Parts: sequence; structure tokens; C-alpha cells
Amino acid sequence: MDTEAQHMERDRSSDPAAGTEEGSRSTDVRDPEAERTSWRRVAFLGTLCAAALLLFSTFVLQPFLIPSGSMEPTLRVGDRVLVNKLAYRFGSEPRRGDVVVFDGTGSFVQETPGQNPVAAVLRGVVSSLGLAEPEETDFVKRVVGVGGDHVVCCDERGRIEVNGDPVDEEYLHPGDRPSQVPFDIVVPDGHLWMMGDHRSRSRDSRDHLGQPGGGMVPVNRVVGRVDWFGWPLGRIGALEGTDAFTGIRPAGAGRG
Repeated sequence: MDTEAQHMERDRSSDPAAGTEEGSRSTDVRDPEAERTSWRRVAFLGTLCAAALLLFSTFVLQPFLIPSGSMEPTLRVGDRVLVNKLAYRFGSEPRRGDVVVFDGTGSFVQETPGQNPVAAVLRGVVSSLGLAEPEETDFVKRVVGVGGDHVVCCDERGRIEVNGDPVDEEYLHPGDRPSQVPFDIVVPDGHLWMMGDHRSRSRDSRDHLGQPGGGMVPVNRVVGRVDWFGWPLGRIGALEGTDAFTGIRPAGAGRG
């Protein structure tokens, strides 16, 4: 009888199924407090990463979603570009030919659109990460004139002149004229004359000539310079510059 009981005990201990069942029972016990701690850690790390990304976007490099075709073919609708916010932070100023993002309040937009403060903050955060269209007061254009420049449209060949020198704008949308609206302006110091590359579809400095500020954008309203493409994948890389303004005489220089 004792021998038979010993055999049965050995058989039970060597049965893999029995061992697995007992093991599963022992590992099914979960610690709720440990799980809560793990989720808190994940939430904390997620919040930390989001805050770091927001700070980086606010002060260094901001994604910007292109909402319209006013800068085609250089920038297309749906492109996500990266705005270098350090480009003009250390004494440098926008130059002719730069593509920049700026706050048009007071120049392109005379009054800030009213909206719910909470919604405004949330929209600002989302748009600053390039996940939504930019604020209604944010614009992206090309710098055509800087402080002191005499900008005229157009010469006998239909070209814009800056300080008496014609500009061959190879970046213009195919079929567009430099401007269908004639103008003759001098850019005040500390301001910029902005134009889109798709001139027939761009509402830019030309459209605000008769308004307060005359369409001139203060340099301190510039958010940063568009330096790179971040999306789509086929366009990732640096934004090519232009030689259109090479050789333009400095502001105030007359014809020799």
C-alpha cells in the first residue's frame, strides 16, 4: 500500500500538465499597486516628452503646415515645413529671397479674430506641432524688399525692380506675372515687403497698400525662416535658396 502511494506521488510530480497548472495559478496573481505605478510612470514620461517637444517647437524648430497654394511651386498645400526660429535670434535679419513665417497682426490682419481663450490655447499648441492648420494670423511668404529698399513693379519687361535693379524671379509659379498690380514703394526701416510665389493666388503686401501699415511687415513679427521640408517623404530635405537677388544694390544706392 505504501509502495503504491509513493508511485502515485512520483507520477503526479512528474506530470508536466500538473506542473503547468500549478505554475499558472501562482503567476496569475497581479499586484494592482504595481500596475498603477507602471501606468503613472508611462503617463509621466509621455507628459515630459510632450513638454520637451513643445518647448523645442516654441524656441528652436517649429513644424508648419502649408494651408494654401500661395507659395506654389516652392511650397505645396499639405507640405509640412520646419521653421528655424534661431535664424534671426543673434543679430541676423531676414534677407531678400528668404521664405519666412510671420505674424501678420497689424499688417495683413488688422484685428485679431476673437475666439474662446481655451480653444485658442489648444489650437495654438496643436498648430505649433504642425498637426493642424496655422493660426489665421500666421502667414508664409517670400521677402522681396527689406528696410530702405525701393521696390517697383514693373519695368518694361514686366519684372519687379529693387533699388533700380530688375529681379528675375525663377521661383514664380509657371504662367504667373510678377504682379498684375502696379506699385512703387519704399520699405520703412525695420520692415519687410512680402510676396507669395504664386502671385495670381497670393494675398500679400500688395493687397494691403491702402491700409494702416501699408502691407509692410515689422521684422519683429517674423517667427522664423523656412529651412527644411519635413513632409511628405519624397520632399524631405533642405529648402533650396534663390540667386534672384544676387547683385541687387543696397538700399539707398542710386544708378551709377
